Amino acid sequence: MDINVTLIGQMIAFALFVWFTMKFVWPPITSAMAERQQKIADGLAAADKGARDLQEAAAKADEALQQAREEAREIIAGANRQATQIVEEARAAAQSESDRIKGQAQAEIDQSIASAREALRKDVAALAITGAEKILGREIDGKAHSDIVDRLAAQI
Repeated sequence: MDINVTLIGQMIAFALFVWFTMKFVWPPITSAMAERQQKIADGLAAADKGARDLQEAAAKADEALQQAREEAREIIAGANRQATQIVEEARAAAQSESDRIKGQAQAEIDQSIASAREALRKDVAALAITGAEKILGREIDGKAHSDIVDRLAAQI
């Protein structure tokens, strides 16, 4: 194998090509590769951050839902307590109204009994006077002997 000028020329041309490529072509390619690598890394980091944010948002949504359920339970419990209180108040009002009506009815009964007794006393007094008149055979003046008749009616 002979080394001739062509081989030396090709070696010089190859060396110039390598130098030119290293000086002008390789830096933009490596910077483009580094930029692409950085974009991929940023994309992966953003995807990870998005996944974490999604998990945090889901946790916050679950927490908000749990809090809303708890508030709903409290509202329902308050409404039940209020309904029970209203029923008890209505029951107490109905009982007091019933007691009042019973009291009025008892008062009316007592008044009717008293008026019936008074009427009975007057009737008994009149009968006693009539009976005494018949026994004595003369007329007795009810006005004149009213104190005796009143005592007799009171005893009866």
